[in-house]
Amino acid sequence: MRLSFIAAALIAFAPAAQADQFTIFAAASLKDALDEIATDWQKNHDDTVVISYAGSSQLAKQIQKGAPADLFISASTGWMDAVQESGDIDVATRRDILGNTLVLVGTGTPAEAAVTDLPTLLGDGKLAMALIDSVPAGQYGKEALTSLGLWDKVEGQVAQADNVRAALKLVATGEAPLGIVYGSDAVAEPGVGVVATFPADSHEEITYPAAVTTVAGTSQAAVFLDSLSQGPAKSIFETQGFTVTQ
Repeated sequence: MRLSFIAAALIAFAPAAQADQFTIFAAASLKDALDEIATDWQKNHDDTVVISYAGSSQLAKQIQKGAPADLFISASTGWMDAVQESGDIDVATRRDILGNTLVLVGTGTPAEAAVTDLPTLLGDGKLAMALIDSVPAGQYGKEALTSLGLWDKVEGQVAQADNVRAALKLVATGEAPLGIVYGSDAVAEPGVGVVATFPADSHEEITYPAAVTTVAGTSQAAVFLDSLSQGPAKSIFETQGFTVTQ
């Protein structure tokens, strides 16, 4: 009787499982898909997921300066390489999780056309792009235009934005009639339509590497990363226009 009482007391006063909070630094192009995935995660776990979206270059530099990110998802291998070289990620957790396409979009419901028609389609208008020297979507876009012999013809009309979602907004609001963004961005924004898809061999393969940082305060960040290539998360990414590589 006494032993039963003690056991019951121990159970009653046992500490509840601790909920974790972890912070993800993620490329801006992931916003719609990752917000949905994080919402589902929080419904099934006690964790709180905080996500900071920006251009991969900006996020990588913040991590290198000590920003408290637990998980980093970049839109390019270059910026993940940078934080790896500075010792800011757990290399054992690094993996490529997603791929994407690069598209030319127009305001509203534009007619399809060849990418090489861009100078004619643009006329005197602006071409919205993410920062061409640092943000992956802008770098991919400049690389593709250069490869196709179009860069010199449109360079003077490029309107650069801090990240790809800001460039997308310029097109959606009509401030720029055309823009270069990811295929997944076009899926997420009803105010734009795809004019053309850039040939895959006109730019470096678009890859999203992810890794847990060396300052991660919880093992749940690694568990969340593992979940991104499985089940519901995989389905959400694919619906949003990404390819899931693992």
